[in-house]
Amino acid sequence: MNALVTPTTLHVPIDHHSAVQTAANRARALAHTCRMPGALPDQAAVLASELASNISKHASNGALFLQPSPLSGRSPLDTALDIVAVDNGPGIPDIGLSLTDGFSTTKTMGAGLGAVRRIATDFALRSASGGGTLAHARLAVPQGRRPGADIGALCLPAAGEQICGDGYAVVEGDGNWTGLVIDGLGHGPEAAAASQRAVRTFLSCADAPLPEVLNALHSALRHTRGAAAAAVRVGSGRAEYCGVGNIRAAAVSVHGVHRQLTGHAGIVGYNLPTPRSRYFDLPDRTAVVLYTDGIDHRWTQDPPPGRLSLPPALLAASLAHTHRRHRDDATVLALGSPLGIG
Repeated sequence: MNALVTPTTLHVPIDHHSAVQTAANRARALAHTCRMPGALPDQAAVLASELASNISKHASNGALFLQPSPLSGRSPLDTALDIVAVDNGPGIPDIGLSLTDGFSTTKTMGAGLGAVRRIATDFALRSASGGGTLAHARLAVPQGRRPGADIGALCLPAAGEQICGDGYAVVEGDGNWTGLVIDGLGHGPEAAAASQRAVRTFLSCADAPLPEVLNALHSALRHTRGAAAAAVRVGSGRAEYCGVGNIRAAAVSVHGVHRQLTGHAGIVGYNLPTPRSRYFDLPDRTAVVLYTDGIDHRWTQDPPPGRLSLPPALLAASLAHTHRRHRDDATVLALGSPLGIG
């Protein structure tokens, strides 16, 4: 079983030119924490510096999200770092030209996005005129394993909190992927204790029918403050959803938001209704998005078409940047079908 477990997401606002160095320092420190070998921590710093500098020079209301990648496996070779940049700037008029080494609109050396593409293991860039820019750079240990599905996730604590009471995990099964999003009641250490116990329990039974997974979580959380929880299983053109509490799900593609679901009333660990699964079609190039109430659900109302065509890592960052409620923990998990999206 290959499992992807909740990594901490660091949020670095790029609101001053000094934030560029802050982003570089935090990326380097995170890479060291993840025990990335050799020159990789310095490369992580370069990626963060270039992406942050691009925001500082050309955009406004921008930020970087830094976290260990949600990649399969538990060995050191599978270690990777995700750096996602998002802003509300004017957009990039010519993406191809901007990725050319030596190109600059501000009379600098023009290392910028060309250097990011060259250093990153994987790189994705989307930009729209007047609609801002999103960039995702993944830095991985060479020869590391990659997951077989498109996965994007962010897990952010409420403003003023150092620890997040939300959590998520994804497990690869036989031709499918099963994801969990958990929201411990309240914030802080007690909420985090509930969510992490739920994640550990999920990892021990993730291949079970989803109603059984919810029952197992309920038993495990009886002596905690409880949680909202939702599980989804995708594969072979179909998706299954089972949830309790206010964690929502949406199926999205470039054609729009096709399906929206929310959990039955109740609290996992306190008063669990009989869990029941709901099923829906999941065509190729369609993603399921699970999100806690730290993300305003109104993002599904007439979203810009460009957002719905984003690959999962950029979709999660876009939602967290533009629809996050800072007074609450916020988690987004975007999971594509095994056939891929974006």
